[in-house]
Amino acid sequence: MKIVIINSGSSSIKYQLIDMPANEVICSGMIDRIGLATSNLTYVTNAVKVEEALPVANHKIGLEKIAQLLMDDEIGVIKSTAEIDAVGHRVVHGGSAFSNTVIITAAVKDKIRQLFELAPLHNPANLEGIIVAEEIFSGATQVAVFDTAFHQTIPVVAHKYAIPNYLLTENKIRVYGFHGTSHKYVSENAIHYLKQNLVTESSKIVTIHLGNGCSMTAIKDGKSVDHTLGFGPMNGLIMGTRSGDVDQSVIFYMVNTLGYSLEAVNTLLQKQSGMLGLTGYSDLRDIEANAENGNVECQLALAMNAYRIKKYIGSYTAVLNGLDAIIFTAGIGENSSYIRKLVCTDMDYFGIKLDESKNEIRSRTIREINTEDSKTKILVIPTNEEIEIANQVFELLTT
Repeated sequence: MKIVIINSGSSSIKYQLIDMPANEVICSGMIDRIGLATSNLTYVTNAVKVEEALPVANHKIGLEKIAQLLMDDEIGVIKSTAEIDAVGHRVVHGGSAFSNTVIITAAVKDKIRQLFELAPLHNPANLEGIIVAEEIFSGATQVAVFDTAFHQTIPVVAHKYAIPNYLLTENKIRVYGFHGTSHKYVSENAIHYLKQNLVTESSKIVTIHLGNGCSMTAIKDGKSVDHTLGFGPMNGLIMGTRSGDVDQSVIFYMVNTLGYSLEAVNTLLQKQSGMLGLTGYSDLRDIEANAENGNVECQLALAMNAYRIKKYIGSYTAVLNGLDAIIFTAGIGENSSYIRKLVCTDMDYFGIKLDESKNEIRSRTIREINTEDSKTKILVIPTNEEIEIANQVFELLTT
């Protein structure tokens, strides 16, 4: 079964063509920096690698470019879209309507659209990917895999807010959690690694997903028990353009005293805050480069970013009553030795000791970057949300 996986993020599109059940990746690539002056495109097969810098204004243009490459006469990997059996889509917010992977229907698309307000940077891009894929791969079954599904195991003591009960029972306001496909994939790999290396049979781990969107999950014996993102993908860690945790009083002050509209506050917190608001840059590569050149604002923003991650490591160690490993993953987590060093410095009390030379090594495989005497493992595990999505799509369509 040939499955195209489309993972439309807030500023990127990752894609893979996977032959299942062999998990054979026929083609892969991504487009990042969507909406900026210059975007980067990669397209990789066993025979060719294409890298191109070009403007990609939005996700629709990006997906059309990807489809052209897949069917290119010289470097393409399919002759016709009829060769594609299914298209698996990552969808960020499933609300209370979706706790499992589903075949996409008109009703499913309507529900994803209704949830735009809860994930305004993601669900619109996810739905656009679905609509464009339906046009391009018209004979394929379209399937949605929801980020929120993995976090359905979060207990009520952690997922319920301290607001009137009817808001949960009637309006389904609760912690949903996000980046579930990534946290599920890397945690399963981490648990396998820990057991292989005779570290522990049970497991208490914290997964740290750092990209343009960021989140952390406390995972006990493979199940999500707490998570930094909540009702929408906005709180918790400092992100590319999102503020993360902020005192609710700030919102009322901005509206009632400073004269902001609610829409303006929402836009500010979702799209103009985070690292962008602190530095003027939303891409961490730009922020790190300026920090190394002495930019004080960028240096402070990176320190704030790491400080917030440290706070959650501490709180989740308490929730888990111990800690076997922390896992860094996603674009920043896998590639930024700078952030990893900031996070792991002065964390000896938690048994976290970073080996600085190992921290500088780059690899596409799971690796330890802790010292030999570190009580807690520090793992870098490349996430592969696309393989996780393919597995779930294949399971849905064959069982």
